[in-house]
This record gives sequence, C-alpha cells and structure tokens, in this order.
Amino acid sequence: MLATSTIAASVMCVAFTTVEQTKPWPVPEKNAKMPNPVKSSKESIANGKSLWNLHCASCHGKTGLGDGSKAAQLKTQPEDMTKGAAQTQSDGSIFYKISEGRDDMPSFKKKIPDPDDMWSLVNFIRTLKK
Repeated sequence: MLATSTIAASVMCVAFTTVEQTKPWPVPEKNAKMPNPVKSSKESIANGKSLWNLHCASCHGKTGLGDGSKAAQLKTQPEDMTKGAAQTQSDGSIFYKISEGRDDMPSFKKKIPDPDDMWSLVNFIRTLKK
C-alpha cells in the first residue's frame, strides 16, 4: 500500500512539474522582433559564456541542460537550452526573458545592466544547441 501511494504521489508531482514547466511565456511582439545588435563573435561568445557561468549555470547547468546545482530546489525544471523549444525562440524573446524573468527565473536587468552584455549572453546561448 505504501509503495502504491508513493508511486501515485511521484506521478502527480511529475505531472504538476511538467504542467508548470510548459506554461506559456508570452513575449510582447515588439520585444520578440527585436534584432540582436551584438554580432556573434569569439569575443561576444566568450563574454556571454562568462556571464552564463556567473548567473545561469547554477540552474540551467554548465552546458545548458537544465541540470544545474540549484535546479532540484526550484518549483519548475529550468529549461534545457540545447533543445528546439529554447533554440527556436527569437533573440529578442530570449533577451526579454533574461531581462524580465518569471516565477523561478529571476530578472537580470539589474545584475546585467549593460544591454550589450545581455545580447552577448544570447549569442552564447545559441552555441548550446545540439
């Protein structure tokens, strides 16, 4: 009986997490269409990687799989930034989400105040795709 209850609770927990994880995150059209003004270059990607390691890796993981050291403590699973769902978003959408945050994802507009740095972070995220 205990094993059945444990399994049922685990299934409900996973189902709840999955629902939370896939909750739509709308981005205003003007932000979604915003082009990245920072050219993707070795320097920009290196800067973005440095920012990723400082601000993002603890939740999203060093390689962007959503397996960072803090991921298990969150209510929602951090997005796997290597997969299509993350990689098919526009640069402007990624920039907006990093800047504004939502739920477990904090806003980084104060921690990364230079827009060019945040755009460099977007350039680095593009290198994570599988």
